[in-house]
Amino acid sequence: MKNTFGTSAGTQDFKSVAQSDVILLIGANPTDAHPVFASRMKKRLREGAKLIVADPRRIDLVRSAHVEAAHHLALLPGTNVALINAIAHVVVTEGLVKEDYVRERCDLAAFESWARFIAEERNSPEAMQAITGVPATEVRAAARLFANARNGAIYYGLGVTEHSQGSTMVMGMANLAMATGNIGRDGVGVNPLRGQNNVQGACDMGSFPHEYSGYRHVSDDATRELFEHLWGVPLSKEPGLRIPNMLDEALTGGFKGIYIQGEDIAQSDPDTQSVVAGLMAMECVIVHDLFLNETAKYAHVFLPGSSFLEKDGTFTNAERRISRVRKVMQPLAGLADWEVTQRFAQALGMAVHYTHPSEVMDEIARLTPSFAGVSYAKIDAMGSLQWPCNDQAPQGTPIMHVDHFVRGKGRFMLTEFIPTDERTGARFPLLLTTGRILSQYNVGAQTARTPNNQWHDEDVLEIHPFDAENRGIKSGDHVLLQSRSGETSLRAVISERMQPGVVYTTFHHARTGANVVTTDYSDWATNCPEYKVTAVQVSRTSGISEWQKEDRKRDDFLRRIERSAADVAR
Repeated sequence: MKNTFGTSAGTQDFKSVAQSDVILLIGANPTDAHPVFASRMKKRLREGAKLIVADPRRIDLVRSAHVEAAHHLALLPGTNVALINAIAHVVVTEGLVKEDYVRERCDLAAFESWARFIAEERNSPEAMQAITGVPATEVRAAARLFANARNGAIYYGLGVTEHSQGSTMVMGMANLAMATGNIGRDGVGVNPLRGQNNVQGACDMGSFPHEYSGYRHVSDDATRELFEHLWGVPLSKEPGLRIPNMLDEALTGGFKGIYIQGEDIAQSDPDTQSVVAGLMAMECVIVHDLFLNETAKYAHVFLPGSSFLEKDGTFTNAERRISRVRKVMQPLAGLADWEVTQRFAQALGMAVHYTHPSEVMDEIARLTPSFAGVSYAKIDAMGSLQWPCNDQAPQGTPIMHVDHFVRGKGRFMLTEFIPTDERTGARFPLLLTTGRILSQYNVGAQTARTPNNQWHDEDVLEIHPFDAENRGIKSGDHVLLQSRSGETSLRAVISERMQPGVVYTTFHHARTGANVVTTDYSDWATNCPEYKVTAVQVSRTSGISEWQKEDRKRDDFLRRIERSAADVAR
């Protein structure tokens, strides 16, 4: 969205959905992954708003009590860009573009170039049907419904970004929103439903290796000089490495150490065996977490973390809302996370001396234009703030791009569909896609240690009856899930939520190891892993996989460490 709108963040606040007339939901399953927002959405749907779902799987919102989607575009995994181009083709060729809006708010030269591209017959729903698997008539009807809405809103999840063309797809959705005039007021917009709490906040603060806080590139001299002046050290103008690059470099001996805070890459990242090989090749792996997670099996140093109840700070959610986190008890580990990190930095010779997280926020405000008006005092007074919050917007910004885009004129981008390199074939004829379930959170580091396991105590493989019958599989059978990357064993569930040729599982339980089979393909711009498209084969089995056998041996070793640590503590 930075290329099209000028900033990489959702355009609305969550209550905006109450004004939406048509909602286009792409690659997201809010009832399982974002239940609070899903409640808002379902309320609006019960009031009469129309819903278009684009998802390979028949999620609950396609049809459930009191809610039924007007259209379910059951596309094949990996074809998001083809679908959004087909929808846009209908808008352009049937005269549904909001021309007054485009003329006033957008770069006309960029629009005209995009319109010529998108109007080409190769982008039509009929041409794309062979790629997406979605009937052209259904695509045309959905496109007309969205384009003719008074207020049309787009919400998307990891089913968009976790593709090799994830960034292209985000630009495609932005193009569609601009072409239909659905940016800059209540009830519209392009809105990401983030994968974890505070993902937005981490991105805002420069967690990408090519950016400083506020999404400013490290090569920008003026920005870099601000940080150099305050921190008193020279800073490189070259981008750093992303996680896959770090692991690759470790295998060649060029990357020696890593500090992992609040992340479990040995379970959450794709191609688990390659991740583990990279970790084992390093000379120093530091894990800083609440629990001895899967990654801790490969750590040389473990630093105990603190929960949200044990520290002060802020979280920023998908609507850019900055909220306070307040300590209600002293950290059981003795230090809050920020204090541990500061001690670590001091031990390395860095002159950093914060006495409270509010001082860190003050520094953020000094260095980051979109946060210039943010302080703990203002958050406490107002309850929360939505950035940008500065002299131009002292009370924050619930809705972005109201009168003009952050970049000035909205820019349409060409979105050529390029198939993923991950292909099915005789050996691996099915496509695996992954997701979440309501009762478990992410990799289960927290929820899998709770009674939530009564609802979901294992990851299962959903498979269509046609594919199951061809393989002699019944519900409850143990199956071997194999890909080019690896194999794992789990229980099968026959489900008509799936379409033939596509299987689905979650990744909440470490013993399943779903990411053993996912590949190392990633988005061309962000390196976000392509979790949603993996060519696989499924067959009945009577035991666990070789990887699971080895993993259980490592797990037994880790448990001995835990028991030894507990004995020392006593």
